[in-house]
Amino acid sequence: MRKVWFAIGLLFLLLSIIPVISVAKEMQNKELDYQVIPDEAIRLRILANSDSQRDQDIKHKVRDEVNAVITEWVEDIDDIEEARQLINDRLPELETVVTDILEKENNGQDFQLEYREDVSFPAKLYGNYLYPEGEYEAILVTIGEGSGANWWCVLFPPLCFLDFFNGTSVAEEEEAQAQAQAETEEEEVEVEFFLFKWLGLS
Repeated sequence: MRKVWFAIGLLFLLLSIIPVISVAKEMQNKELDYQVIPDEAIRLRILANSDSQRDQDIKHKVRDEVNAVITEWVEDIDDIEEARQLINDRLPELETVVTDILEKENNGQDFQLEYREDVSFPAKLYGNYLYPEGEYEAILVTIGEGSGANWWCVLFPPLCFLDFFNGTSVAEEEEAQAQAQAETEEEEVEVEFFLFKWLGLS
């Protein structure tokens, strides 16, 4: 009899925890209200030649140098028109930066550097920032064939300090949430099964 009362107590405890879990999930979902970056922004996208380790390493070096140079240019600018004019006027300097890196790495690949309003971007989540799929104003650096994984961020307003390299796609985020939900439901079923088995009801 004591065993039955203990099981009933555990069952009530489990039922009391479920609302708490629901509230926690609701709060978590509120925290995941992703912020959309301003419509007027200048992005940077770099396409590697391929997904080989060497080509990806070169892409990262180009990323670091180009980002550092442009960040210094725009750090005291708060007007996008001024930022556009400055970047457009100094594109030859950016081309020199990329050329120097490729030469230093003994890389014989060509590259293309463009500043356009219609650079294609896939949907991507970075922390609390949502980047919807679409065509955006951006500096696009294509190294070699440009068929490798890309890296990108927002140059203006300056958001490249975020950990963009570890960003996840929208599909990956939804899949992760679905997996977490499935694991939670599986744990609840296991607890219920244990209680029934312990009571000798299964």
